[in-house]
Amino acid sequence: MTSPTANHYNVLFLCTGNSARSIMAEAILKHRGKGIFTAYSAGSHPFGTVRPEALQQIEASGLSTEGLRSKSWDEFSAPDAPHINFIFTVCDDAANEVCPLWPGHPITAHWGIPDPAAVQGTPKEKARAFCDAFTVLDRRISLFLSLPLSRLESLAIQRELDNIGKQ
Repeated sequence: MTSPTANHYNVLFLCTGNSARSIMAEAILKHRGKGIFTAYSAGSHPFGTVRPEALQQIEASGLSTEGLRSKSWDEFSAPDAPHINFIFTVCDDAANEVCPLWPGHPITAHWGIPDPAAVQGTPKEKARAFCDAFTVLDRRISLFLSLPLSRLESLAIQRELDNIGKQ
């Protein structure tokens, strides 16, 4: 596996709108993976704004929202884009779309998370949906961070990531 520097990895979280799940995943990995991982997020059809409920959930979890923005995955397929080592789709729509050709053939996995923005109900029920999505992402990212990436072959990493996505 190639990386920008030894034992440093760039991770891209994809979702169609890049307004909630992928943004929360980016914030979690930015916080938990400092020094080893650089986290990004993007969408195939970005909404252009981040859901306020996602930002509230991130802040309620004690994480920074600084620099989080809804952006297109085109930013990461451009010639001057950072080399991406891992790509995780966090919504079923993005997993089923035709993605750009990513330079370097990053390892990919699908970690489908129900869309908290689609929940209808009371403000408390909506907040619970964002909390639930955040909790699942946090657990999966924690499992990802526990993998000895520098010692595993790409195929073994792929199997582990697929298993994490089923949890």
